[in-house]
Amino acid sequence: MALPRILVLVLAGGAGGRLELLTDQRAKPAVPFAGVYRLIDFPLSNCLHSDIADVWVSIQFHPTSLTEHLANGRPWDLDRTTGGLLTLPPFQGTDRGGWNTGTADSLWRQADLVRAFDPDALVVVSSDAVYKLDYREVAEAHLGSGAEVTMVTTEVAPDDASRYGIVQVGEGGKVTDYAYKPDEPATTTATNEVFVFTPTPTLDRLEALARDAGEDGLEDLGTKLLPAITADGLARAHALEGYWRDVGTVPAYWEAHRDFIQEQPPLDLDDPSWAIRTRGGRHSAARLLRGAVVEDSLVSGGTRVGGEVRGSVLSPGVVVEKGATVVDSVLLPGARVRAGATVTRSVLDDCVEIGESATVGGDGDITLVGRRAAVDAGAHLAAGARLPEPEDD
Repeated sequence: MALPRILVLVLAGGAGGRLELLTDQRAKPAVPFAGVYRLIDFPLSNCLHSDIADVWVSIQFHPTSLTEHLANGRPWDLDRTTGGLLTLPPFQGTDRGGWNTGTADSLWRQADLVRAFDPDALVVVSSDAVYKLDYREVAEAHLGSGAEVTMVTTEVAPDDASRYGIVQVGEGGKVTDYAYKPDEPATTTATNEVFVFTPTPTLDRLEALARDAGEDGLEDLGTKLLPAITADGLARAHALEGYWRDVGTVPAYWEAHRDFIQEQPPLDLDDPSWAIRTRGGRHSAARLLRGAVVEDSLVSGGTRVGGEVRGSVLSPGVVVEKGATVVDSVLLPGARVRAGATVTRSVLDDCVEIGESATVGGDGDITLVGRRAAVDAGAHLAAGARLPEPEDD
């Protein structure tokens, strides 16, 4: 019996504005994570281990930062003569051309391509979360269910639930109610932006919704499409029991790194049976100089530490000079902390330089320093500050 034909569409085109300075000059899926990875590595690695070779990536903002990392799909065994990785940039020339305005709008713009491919199941995923999931297992369960959509769900904190699509689940996993980012969530069961659709009825429904929406557009999947499918009794839930963390905001991004510096992290990223693949660069071994102190941290290749690093993540090429202290922070590639400087509860983007004896961050909100920014010697950047400061709208 032939395996079902499964197509994965990775929605990687959002502006990522909630990550602030981290997405000023890169696509959100290209944001580094846990030292050597990028956010898009997680869905692509899931495709690899799920034995799904047809993967399309919809791109839009800062596309070069993402396409360079994708490397034609080679790290995930997607560089194939037939099938494999396909990137979908914005286009013109048809009535579906233009800049997409949300996840549902992005799917509508690619509907003709999806119909031509004619998959049995269409898996639509975002690229701003950290998790492991067998997409094929979910898709095959969906195909035997009679549902139009299967929503993968997870439990979230009550005070965070209003950021997600929230569902109520009845007998047999049927979704009885769906609310998109509700002010007062009825449950803490959230969709985690992995959806398996039966393509033809979903695309037909999307066409009708697009006609009704007119110039207002379709916006996100949760705005109209998912409520409509749920109202017709054709939605089911698939609970993800393992670790899942949305990293689409600066605090969530920082908190997720805290998870991975634990003695027993929630996911083994090197697990031979489900390793997270990435486009690797060539780096020398990390250098820990005499007198260096490193505790409860992730230290990538190509780093040099002469000072103290505690509870932090150092990406490739980071330098922490003798006498410098880095605590509870995330330093992206090439960041340098000069002698005598202190960095606390902060995220430093690529090639940031913290001058001698400067102080960055402290107890309180996360401090964020943007790409190639410099903090002068002896200067103080307060907890929760942004450098450069955001421009007023």
